[in-house]
Amino acid sequence: MRNKTVLISGASVAGPALAYWLHQYGFAVTVVERAPALRAGGQAVDFKSEAHRIVLERMGIWDEIQHQRTGTTDMVFVDDAGQKLGVVSGEFTGGDVEILRGDLAAIMYKQTVDECEYIFGDSISALTENSDGVLVEFEHGPARTFDLVFGADGIHSRVRKLTFGPEKDFVKHLGHYYCIAGASPWSVDSDGPHERATAYAHNAPGRLAVSGGSKAQQLYIFAAKELDYDRNNTDDQRRVIKQTYADDGWELPRMLTEIDEFEDVFLDSISKVDMKKLGYSKGRIALIGDSAYGNTMGGYGTGLAIVGAYVIAGELALNADHTTAFANYNEIMRRYAKIAGNSNAGAFLAPKTARGVKMRNWFLNSWMFTLMMKYSDNAANDIDLRDYPTLVAQSRAN
Repeated sequence: MRNKTVLISGASVAGPALAYWLHQYGFAVTVVERAPALRAGGQAVDFKSEAHRIVLERMGIWDEIQHQRTGTTDMVFVDDAGQKLGVVSGEFTGGDVEILRGDLAAIMYKQTVDECEYIFGDSISALTENSDGVLVEFEHGPARTFDLVFGADGIHSRVRKLTFGPEKDFVKHLGHYYCIAGASPWSVDSDGPHERATAYAHNAPGRLAVSGGSKAQQLYIFAAKELDYDRNNTDDQRRVIKQTYADDGWELPRMLTEIDEFEDVFLDSISKVDMKKLGYSKGRIALIGDSAYGNTMGGYGTGLAIVGAYVIAGELALNADHTTAFANYNEIMRRYAKIAGNSNAGAFLAPKTARGVKMRNWFLNSWMFTLMMKYSDNAANDIDLRDYPTLVAQSRAN
């Protein structure tokens, strides 16, 4: 499928990764992003397996990610008096390498911006598949027709909604919310020593507050049914956090004062996307990244995004028919995405009862937590990663 036109919705991680590979294989790529510009900062994300590293090396960005990586952060759980109750090591929370999401997006954007068309400040409003391809209507720009359309637009995907149906049919709220406030300014040049940092975490039943570290300056996780608030209004998000943590001790009075100083505040539900029954594609439209197999704070989202982009682009390059390529992609990623399907970070990090908090702290100090860490490492490598660039080059040489 050479010289085919494709539209990708989303310019965070999955979108630019897919744009890179599709351009390498001869596709004409357009990326549309609803934000007015590339989003800087954000929380730290990580990669945690040889499979992830292989894809990043084949993209030619592994060294740059190492150069812009954050440091390793241990999360220490403490009581009201600051006494240590348990530790989650930085190797578990930060994988093999950790980098701010905005820095990662900028690296991949730089690799693709000269070859791919980027449209900022717009979004898809309607999708109609016909004999010529997919007619795409935009909120602001004129309608255009593309051969293929990809949703790389996150857990609240517009492409998924327009193609498969309402979000409630595919996204399950897992009973908690999380808030990232203030992107961490702490990073270490890869040419220097990778010193360890410490984030301090405090629990009350159903609530967690974390101060410091490389993920963000503040992290909140709390149990709640689905909330009515404006996800695009940071003042409304601050209101939710202040109301939720108003009566907590420890460092919360300071943290709730400081949250007003942060421009980047992001509050969202901890939810899981389930597309297993229908698959990740329909006709000429396919989903990748969190829109297809997201599990908020499940620890694998960024790795799944770049692997998914690598697989679907490689399959399209090897197969003349997108139907075959999408079927192969569905089979490969349905199996691999299971690594993100069984975890619930909210229940683990913010147990709803005092007894649950005590049991979690006991677990952190047990041999079972070490075993879980080893399982996590093995699961992230549980994919037979084909060498698509070599296979495509060989097929085109014949």
